Amino acid sequence: MGHLLAPSILAADFANLQRDIETVNASDADWFHLDVMDGVFVPNISFGMPVVQAIAKHAQKPLDVHLMIVDPDRYIDAFHALGADVLTVHIEATTHLHRTLQAIRAKGMKAGVALNPHSPVSLLQDVIGEFDLVCLMSVNPGFGGQKFIERTYQKVREMRAMLYEGGASALIEIDGGVGADNWAKLVDAGADVLVAGSSTFNSPAPADAIRVMKGLPVDA
Repeated sequence: MGHLLAPSILAADFANLQRDIETVNASDADWFHLDVMDGVFVPNISFGMPVVQAIAKHAQKPLDVHLMIVDPDRYIDAFHALGADVLTVHIEATTHLHRTLQAIRAKGMKAGVALNPHSPVSLLQDVIGEFDLVCLMSVNPGFGGQKFIERTYQKVREMRAMLYEGGASALIEIDGGVGADNWAKLVDAGADVLVAGSSTFNSPAPADAIRVMKGLPVDA
């Protein structure tokens, strides 16, 4: 099917982080998804620079860094220095989105923009072509393990149509509640990148869970 899978490190075992990173390195996953939360934009505090630095040291796949923080412009340079390949900011936390996306791209990173469940995709109409990835939150951001919001399928289709009409080629990423029961429906709707945290790391065999969500056969 050609879609990418990005296990979310938020769901990893932080006491055995290197082990879990190496599990992903050896798997069929494509990216590492890193959720940086500040306790202000979202009600949770996850991890910051030292942990991203530690992950970057061991990760052998691109780092997809999702900033769930207020005023993300302050940290564009810092996350570039830490090795972020994709840097995603929230439209709800960014006052001058066009400028922010340009600043991310100017550092050589892929620029991502995330939308909370209540934000319509039409908000991105005037910056079509300015971002490389759009992250549609399929849960309310802040915590892992939440229930998937069904409206997301329609939102993916709307975003896909908008990109097509705008002649843009951004990837559509889905973040929250993705698992074995809905990954294929999301890809059918037009998703390109699936973030999978709990469904990866809470599985008894994370590498097999990744293969399932990539649509690959799992050895018996």
